Amino acid sequence: MPDHQETRPSLVLRLQNARDEAAWTEFLALYQSLILRMLTRFGLQETDARDVCQQVLAAVAKDVGHWKSDERQASFRRWLFRIARNRALKFLQRESARCVAEGGSDAHRRLESCADANASLTEEFDREYRQQLLLLAGEQIRDEFRETTWRAFWLTSIENREVAAVAAELHMSTGSVYVARSRIIARLREKVRELEGED
Repeated sequence: MPDHQETRPSLVLRLQNARDEAAWTEFLALYQSLILRMLTRFGLQETDARDVCQQVLAAVAKDVGHWKSDERQASFRRWLFRIARNRALKFLQRESARCVAEGGSDAHRRLESCADANASLTEEFDREYRQQLLLLAGEQIRDEFRETTWRAFWLTSIENREVAAVAAELHMSTGSVYVARSRIIARLREKVRELEGED
């Protein structure tokens, strides 16, 4: 699977229609938990992160029609990350001003540390996006396989258990476990390409 995949253009186009529930459901499945985790890493408390996440989603809904690809990989995710980062910084600036006025400096220190963490957060945002995309693809293809086939894949590929132990537990040959794992990995790659609009 490619390391840097782009949100498919058709999804971005469909997001311009606020009434396209399927597009927004898919977008939220891919990005909402990712945005929330990023905001908490900026130092926001969970309830504040949820409020700021709603602001980010509202900004995306308002501005997605003006988004233009910069012809570099992951340009939509970088655009989304910038929106989230700017909303987090605005929130932290307001908190910092309030805390300084009250004599505190914790929020001010958090704000200063955000600038240093930006590069690593961008990489983390991309990595977590790929993980979220893989989970979504897995959810969508799981019913295509028998339970033992899925468990053979899950136990060996996700939980990193020994193939021989899993084969014994599931009453399968080791060759069957390898075949099961290979079939599901191939299907996952195909589904991820489909979700990303590469097909």
